[in-house]
Amino acid sequence: MTALPLYRSPDELRAALAPLRARGDLGFVPTMGALHEGHLSLIRASAAQSETTVVSVFVNPTQFGPSEDFDAYPRMLQDDIAAAQSAGADVIFAPDKAGIYPEPYRTYIEVEGITGTLCGRSREGHFRGVATVVWKLLQIVDPDRAFFGAKDAQQVRVIRQMVRDLLGRWEIVACPTVREADGLAMSSRNAYLSKKERARAPAIQEALGDAIARIEKGERHAGRIRVGIMERIEAASLRPDYVDVVSLDDLAPVHETQGDILIAVAAFAGATRLIDNVCIHIGDQVEERLP
Repeated sequence: MTALPLYRSPDELRAALAPLRARGDLGFVPTMGALHEGHLSLIRASAAQSETTVVSVFVNPTQFGPSEDFDAYPRMLQDDIAAAQSAGADVIFAPDKAGIYPEPYRTYIEVEGITGTLCGRSREGHFRGVATVVWKLLQIVDPDRAFFGAKDAQQVRVIRQMVRDLLGRWEIVACPTVREADGLAMSSRNAYLSKKERARAPAIQEALGDAIARIEKGERHAGRIRVGIMERIEAASLRPDYVDVVSLDDLAPVHETQGDILIAVAAFAGATRLIDNVCIHIGDQVEERLP
């Protein structure tokens, strides 16, 4: 199998993509590497919809807080290239920090209103870093569509708002969360879990499943839904960071669940922070949907 072309600089990538774009649609999957089945599902989705699929591998320093795991975040570029190729990628973009943040660097993107809730409450500056790097990557690759996982529902919402507000031309595609056999949402950080922590972690998805079942039976009070999830998580010896029931539109808390609702959880298993969510439309029926 021929090795995938690997580009390190934005200018080199732009030059390489120009003739490929002329052949048909361009799909893009931005990642921080340590690729797992969740990432590969995004690559496969892009490959199914696009003539050419570009995958970026860049551990973005500006979305990590000072006490977070930037230095420890797994980096395994050669393994990532092989995995991306097996899923249908055509091009790899793996810039260094200087290629994305040339010194002196002074410009960032802030998306207001929807970044101060959920993960934004405990990860100050996180979404400023996410918005900035995603905008830069979209400008460099200039795809027809970019693919993101529904596990990071707030991220999807922030990126869509940014692209809309700044008049970007790109379609942002959300793809379903990919899970382990026991329901745990796939994440590169799952590798940090001890055996005991890993055994407890599926309680997050189980708690969300219980919440959906209660809503299907007629429960509409967001506070009771939230408490039920919290109790289930704590019973599994996990430490909640937040459990929130919010409107998908503005990510503001709701009292009664109706319309498009996001139920989002972040909890610690030991020192490892895990996130998960379910997005549902509540009308005449209760239907799961993508963010």
